[in-house]
Amino acid sequence: MDKRDLPDFNKAGGLVPVIAQDGASGEVLMLAFMNEEAWNETLRTNEVHYYSRSRQSLWHKGGTSGHVQKVRSIRLDCDRDAVLIIVDQVGGAACHTGRRSCFYRERDAQGQWTDCSPMMFDPKEVYR
Repeated sequence: MDKRDLPDFNKAGGLVPVIAQDGASGEVLMLAFMNEEAWNETLRTNEVHYYSRSRQSLWHKGGTSGHVQKVRSIRLDCDRDAVLIIVDQVGGAACHTGRRSCFYRERDAQGQWTDCSPMMFDPKEVYR
């Protein structure tokens, strides 16, 4: 494989930021990180895998909740140090809080914060 087809994991200590975007709506669902192992598992399974910085381990998105992300396409930025993955979000929720998107808080022009992404499940029921 040509190196232009791979993220440059050396720039940020072995990790690259990954944006997951819904393939149907275009909504940005989440930002997470991948190491080379997560990249390879994503390519192998066609379901997104990330690297959990807090747990210091590979993380199969939706492995516990069932809300997996099926890969539609993968894009590398010009410097190969950021990844955009267009996904089909199974179950409708990307966020561990039960929301559709991890970007569920919105600040308006008057400085007011509101929730702008719907609850899709109760996290207490899913993550016992």
